[in-house]
Parts: sequence; C-alpha cells; structure tokens
Amino acid sequence: QLQLVESGGGLVQPGGSLRLSCAASGFTVGYYTIGWFRQAPGKEREGVSCISMSGGSTNYADSVKGRFTISRDDAKNTVYLQMNSLKPEDTGVYYCAADRGTTVHAMCSMRLPPPSWGQGTQVIVSS
Repeated sequence: QLQLVESGGGLVQPGGSLRLSCAASGFTVGYYTIGWFRQAPGKEREGVSCISMSGGSTNYADSVKGRFTISRDDAKNTVYLQMNSLKPEDTGVYYCAADRGTTVHAMCSMRLPPPSWGQGTQVIVSS
C-alpha cells in the first residue's frame, strides 16, 4: 500500500527555517515525481515545489523561489523541503504527493491532481 507521511512542521518566527520530510512506504520514490503542496486557511491548495524521478528537474512557485529547496534521498525513500527565510504568508498545511508519468510542471500546476497524498503537516510562521 502506497503511503506518504509528512513531518517537520511547527511554529517558527518570520525569517526562520524548517525542513519538511516526506517519507514513503509501499513504493519506491525513485520511480515517481514527488511534489510539495500547501493549503492556507480559506484558500485553495497550491503547488509549492516538485521534483522529477531523477531529481534533475525541479519546479518552484514564484512565491518561494530562492527560499525553498526540494531534494530527494532515494536511499531513505524520502523527499525533503528546506524552507528558509519563512514569511507569515507561508503558513498553511503542507502536503506531499506522488505521481508517475508526469512532469514537475504538470504536477505543481495541479492540472491533474496527483493520486496519492500524505496527511499533511502544519506550518505556522508567526512572531
């Protein structure tokens, strides 16, 4: 059974950092495109960053470029999202998702929502 479990969220002050982890079980992340998404209160879910099977292609939302970095460790079957210089508008529930046979652009744009999702981890950026 394919399962994704996010962790690493929490409360952080503006300007701080967090590293989110997405641990996969029941499948090998190396064969999937993996994405991070977030949903703020009262807003629709949006793509934050996605990484291809090989890790050679990545995609970032304009709002996080230069501050967030997505990476994958296939040996640990885990994908990470390093978030630096956090802002209050980064607050939300962060989800990871997996899909096969899609591009990072298609996945992050949510033209076709990924079929597999984690349960989410809460990130609150506040002083």
